[in-house]
Amino acid sequence: MSHFARVDAYLQSHLDDSISELSRYCAQPSVSAQNWGLQETAEMTAEMLRQRGFEVKIFPTDGAPIVYGERKGRSPKTILFYNHYDVQPPEPLELWDTPPFEPAIRDGKLYARGVSDDKGHFTSRLFAIDALLAEEGELPCTVKFILEGEEETSSAHLAPFVRSHAELLKADACIWEFGGVDFRDVPMQYLGLRGICYVELSVETANQDMHSGLGGSIMPNAAWRLVWALNSLKGPDEAIRIRGFYDNVRKPTEREIALLEALPDPAEEYKTRYGVKSFLKGLTGGTPLKIAEVYEPTCTICGLTSGYQGPGSKTVQPAKASAKVDFRLVPYQTPEEVLEKLRAHLDAEGFGDVQITFLGGEAPALTDPDDPFVQLVVEAALEPYGQPMQIVPMVGGSGPNHVFIETLKVPVVTAGIGHPGSQAHAPNENIRLDLYLKGAMHIARILKAFGEN
Repeated sequence: MSHFARVDAYLQSHLDDSISELSRYCAQPSVSAQNWGLQETAEMTAEMLRQRGFEVKIFPTDGAPIVYGERKGRSPKTILFYNHYDVQPPEPLELWDTPPFEPAIRDGKLYARGVSDDKGHFTSRLFAIDALLAEEGELPCTVKFILEGEEETSSAHLAPFVRSHAELLKADACIWEFGGVDFRDVPMQYLGLRGICYVELSVETANQDMHSGLGGSIMPNAAWRLVWALNSLKGPDEAIRIRGFYDNVRKPTEREIALLEALPDPAEEYKTRYGVKSFLKGLTGGTPLKIAEVYEPTCTICGLTSGYQGPGSKTVQPAKASAKVDFRLVPYQTPEEVLEKLRAHLDAEGFGDVQITFLGGEAPALTDPDDPFVQLVVEAALEPYGQPMQIVPMVGGSGPNHVFIETLKVPVVTAGIGHPGSQAHAPNENIRLDLYLKGAMHIARILKAFGEN
C-alpha cells in the first residue's frame, strides 16, 4: 500500500469540498486589465490562507495588493509557492456556454474565467495542504505563498516587491503558478520562460481624420505611415531587422537540445488544434520545430487600429494609427535592450515620429534541469500520474520567474492541473476534475519528500 494511502483517501473524499471552494473563488471577478474586483479577491485569498493556519499579510502596491502567507513546518526547509489571483478579461461574453463568473460543472470539467489560470492551481495546493494537516497535524516543511494581482498585465509591481522583501521570501525552492499534462496526458516539467517586451507603436499625422478625396493625394496617411514602420521591423523571411537584435541571443545547449529531442513531435497536434496547414520558414516538425518554437525570439503584431472599420464604407484618411507589438525574448536578451534598439531602429529608418509606449516586460530565465529539486518533483509525479514528469527546458510563454531565480536564488519548477484544452485566456476556460485531484496528490508528495530529504 502507498505511503500516501491516507492522504490520497482524504483528497478523494474531500474533492467536492475543494471544488466548491474553487467555485466560490472563481465567482469573484478579479480582472486586472479592468481593475475589477482586485481588492476583494486579495482579501478573499488572504482569508483562504488564514483558514489553513497561515500567518498572512496583505501588502498594498501602486497597483493590486500582494498577498503573503507563511506556515512553519516540521522541517525549516522552505518551499515558496508563486500564484496570482487576477484573471484575463472574460470577453467575448457571447462565446461562453455558461457565464464566465458563474462556475459550472459539465462532463467532468469545471468551467469559469480564471479556473485554470490561475485560481485552480492555488486552491489545489491548499487542498494538498488540507490533506497533510488532516493526516499529520502539521506540514512536513515550511510553506510560503506569494500571490499577486497583476500577472495578466505584466506584473508591474512584483519585481520591486521581491527585491525589497527578499528576506521575507527567502526559501530553498519555488513552485511556479502553473503546470500539468500535455496532449498525451503525460505530466510535464516546464523549467524556463521566455522574456517579453510589450509595446504600443503609434503615429499621428494630422489633428483630425479627413475626407480621403481631399487628403489622399497630398496629406500623409497615419495608417500607411504605421504599416511602413511595421514593415521595417521584420522581413518576409521572418528575420527581425532591428540592428543588433540577435547580438545577445544564446543558442540552446546540448543538454537542452537532448531534452527537446526526447519530447514528442507536436507538429500534427498543433495543426489539428489550431487549424494551420504549415509552419514558418519551411519547418515541418521534429527537433528543428521544437528549437525554433522557444529558442528563437519573436516580433509579433498583436493588434492594429486605425481609421474606420465599421460596416459599409467611409471614405476617410486616418490621422492616427497604433499597433500593439510584443517581442518574446530568449536568454540573454532584456526588455531594456530591445526598447533601446527599437527606438534606434525606427529613428534610423526615418520613423522618428512613431512613438513607443512600453506596456510591460520581463527578462527570460531558466532553471538547471539537473538541480536536485527538479529531480524530486519529477519523481514525485510517478504515483499520481503513473509515470515521472517529462522535462521541457523552456516554453514559449513569459512570466516573472527571472526575479525569483536571480534575486532569491531558488530553482523554479512547475507542478499543476493544466491540460491542453483548458482554454486559458479564451471563452469556456476549464479544468479537468481528475487532473485537479492528481495535481493535489503530486503537491502533497513534493512537500512530504522535501521535508524529509
